[in-house]
Amino acid sequence: MPIGDIADLSPRALAILGQVDLIACEDTRRIAPLLAAHAIRTPTLSYFEHNEERRAPELIDRMRRGARIALVTDAGTPAISDPGFRLVREALDAGTQVGAIPGPSAVVAALSIAGLPTDRFTFEGFLSSKPASRRSELKALAREPRTMVFFETARRLGPTLTEMAEIFGASREAAVTREIGKTYEEVVRANLGELADRFAANPARGEITLVVAGIGRAQERTGGVDLAPALTVELLCEAGLSLKQASAVIARLGGLSRRAVYQDELASRRLHQGDNKPDDDKDDDKKDR
Repeated sequence: MPIGDIADLSPRALAILGQVDLIACEDTRRIAPLLAAHAIRTPTLSYFEHNEERRAPELIDRMRRGARIALVTDAGTPAISDPGFRLVREALDAGTQVGAIPGPSAVVAALSIAGLPTDRFTFEGFLSSKPASRRSELKALAREPRTMVFFETARRLGPTLTEMAEIFGASREAAVTREIGKTYEEVVRANLGELADRFAANPARGEITLVVAGIGRAQERTGGVDLAPALTVELLCEAGLSLKQASAVIARLGGLSRRAVYQDELASRRLHQGDNKPDDDKDDDKKDR
């Protein structure tokens, strides 16, 4: 489905939607205006994250009996950080033919206009909403050489950029793409430090795709300021340093406050103990996408 402009729906997609016996979609209310605009009267059935385990066998059974079913998502390509993987997998296991009707994808659209290398990239989807888990995920990506693509909610963009600037390095290039394909489409290109300052002062609105450069060869070779975040307090503690000593090293390499690094690590450890609690923000991620 279009991620912005309704005209992005291809003629082939329109034809398929009119020819199939059933359209499985995340929200029947959201697709209804689009179908009405094109006089498509195909029945719809809800298929979303919280009912796909129950719904998938039902859809497989219909296909076994000869039904042709189209799977769509609210915006973009199904199964890309959206429901669909379970149904596709089970359909293939059942011997059902599965085909793709290529369409819009926020991942590819953001990459194409970010102005960062696109020959190799990694899609990371949504980072964890839990602070300790999110920091762990970012630390694991600190030395990733490929361009990275993330989805993020507007309300968490500022804090996420601040953490990326701290862990990846403030000088790392990035681009915030907002409302792709819509009237107020915007692309803000700068380094992570500048983007963190901007969106902390002026919170973003709309749907966000964040593109971040991988670690550069020169940075990796010279051990410059962007390499420092690859060294973590936890790693230095494992090597034998005390928490205060490790915090001092990270602060010195990153040009940060030793006290701030120390306190942040303490807070991270406390939060990490509660990371097994339910992720209350998971539904918010879906709503904001």
